[in-house]
Formats: sequence, C-alpha cells, structure tokens
Amino acid sequence: MTSPSIPTAPSTPPDPTAPSTPPDPTAPLTPPPNDPSRADPAPGPDFVTPVDNLFVRTHLGVPEIDTATWTLTVEGLVERPLRLDLPTLLDLPAEQLTAVHECFGSPFRPDTPTRAVANVEWTGFPLAALLDRAGPLPSARHVVFEGADRGSFQGEDDLSYVKDLPLETAHRSVFLAHGMNGARLRTRHGYPLRAVVPRMFGTNSVKWLTRIVLTDERPEHMFTTTFYTRTVPGAEGPQPVREVDVSSKILSPSPDAELTGGSTVFRGRAWSTTEVVRLDLSIDGGPWEPAALDVLGADPTWQGFSLRRSLPPGPHSVRSRATDAAGRVQPPPGARNSVHEVRFTVRRR
Repeated sequence: MTSPSIPTAPSTPPDPTAPSTPPDPTAPLTPPPNDPSRADPAPGPDFVTPVDNLFVRTHLGVPEIDTATWTLTVEGLVERPLRLDLPTLLDLPAEQLTAVHECFGSPFRPDTPTRAVANVEWTGFPLAALLDRAGPLPSARHVVFEGADRGSFQGEDDLSYVKDLPLETAHRSVFLAHGMNGARLRTRHGYPLRAVVPRMFGTNSVKWLTRIVLTDERPEHMFTTTFYTRTVPGAEGPQPVREVDVSSKILSPSPDAELTGGSTVFRGRAWSTTEVVRLDLSIDGGPWEPAALDVLGADPTWQGFSLRRSLPPGPHSVRSRATDAAGRVQPPPGARNSVHEVRFTVRRR
C-alpha cells in the first residue's frame, strides 16, 4: 500500500471560530453566540450567497500561512512530481464554477439535519490540469488531499485534515479554487487554495490545500475512515460521506414569523447531485402540491421554488419535499435530509 505520510508541521495559534475542545457528541448542535457563521445561516434571497453569510466549519483551526513560501505538491504515484508556488497557480487559465455547498453536519450524528447550505461562485481551475501534468501511474487508484490545518481531535494529536476520492472521480470533478464571489478567497474559507467538489458534501472540499497525493489504496485516517462515514440503504457497511442528498430548505416565511393576513408566498431552495425535477409543499399537514421550480442550468447550483397561497389568520406550518431526476425523494422526519418544516403565524389585517 502506498499511503500519504503526514509530515510534522509547526503548531498554529487556535482559531477563534473553532471549538477549543473536541465536540461533545451529546451536546446540542448550537453554535457559540459570538460567531453566527458557525450556525446554519439562512441562504437569503440572493442566488449567490454573500461571503459574509457563508457558514464556517473547522475541526483543527485556521492555519497561519505565509504565501511567499507556501507551495502545493502533487506527489505519490505520479511520473512527474510537482511543487507549485502561488504565482504559478494564479497564472493558470482561470475558470468560474457556481455550485451549491452544503455542510454534512456533525460527524458524531450523521442522521441529524443541519441544512447549512450556500451557493458560491468559485474562481480557479480543474484539478485535471495538474493531474495531467503530473502523469498518474497505472497503479494509482485514489487521490488524497491534505490541508495545512493541524491540531488535536478526539484524543489524537498532531492531525492534519485529510480526505480522499477515487482517481477517476477526482480527475473529473474536483475544482481548485483561489477566489470566491469575484474576490480573493478569504482566509477562513481556505486561502490561498482549496478543493471544491461539486455535488459532494463540504467535508470533501479540503481547505488550505498543501498536498495532493496519488495512492493505490485509501488512507486510514480520522477524517477518511473513522468519521464522516454512514451506512446507506442497500450498502453492506459504512460508506464515506460524499454525494449530497436530495434536499430543500424553506426561506420564506422564516421560522416563527408573524405575517399580515392575505396572500402568502412560500419561497425556498432545492438541490441534489442531479436536477431537482419536482418540489412539493404541504400546508398545515394537507396534501402535497407542486410549487413552481427553477430549471437547473449548466452549473450544479441550487434551484429556487415558490408557491402563493391565501391563508386564514392563526398558526400555520409548511413542509417542502424535493424529488430529483434519479427518483430520490426527501424522506419523512427522522433522516438528515428529511422534509423541511417551518411554523409561522398569520395575523389579521
């Protein structure tokens, strides 16, 4: 087996947005009050999520990186190992990719919904540009991504953040981003370079990227085979958390909103690994009825939906249920991607 060695690195100061101790698996998924980016912020009305509204998730803190000395290596089972500095990478032809970006949630509770989701316009280039230059050997089967963030997690010290993908998947899908929403990538979101894996949960999109290693087998690591796995229907055992689930989120009305009587417009977003082809709403536990649904464009973005209804004064609830082109349907409450429900009140005029 050719697995990536994890080199030692100088310790970095703790990130004020990261928990100082390993997460308690019994604690509620409640963010600290001084950092709303650790919550599940509402996506808002914008098709592309403003950077200030984009959630932040870290396990090992935000590293301090000197871009004058930072490099990205492509190594392992390749014909021509690469070591590239930032100016060299910035000189590569830049492309844009707009993609939905969803946090999987707590690795301790893979079935607990979080619905932290955004839609981001990334600037960068396909990983394939570097893999083709390096030349994978015939024995290469997997691509391992390692970030500069390093620390302790669940009793294990000196960990770096590591994820892996099959070589074919990585070559086809992974995008390396140095910008977001038309500006330079922010430090807390992975500057100077991060991986973006469209149609997969954010845990696969390694931030502060420093190494790309081609191997013949998957690496045994805290974040590859211990956490971020789940058993899906039909599988014999735990599988790595990768492809996003079919899901939806109601944006308007907001939870516990008080609306003026009259016509109410329900709006939200839906997304999946493929196009969402139907979005149904159920009001006050009534029958499912189809909402107007935006058509998916060329990029793997989310899709907007809306439905207008007149409601009498009093308490109400609305649920959203997405169905994708693969035939997957959001399940009832109890699953991590269960139908989304919002409760609100309509007041008399």
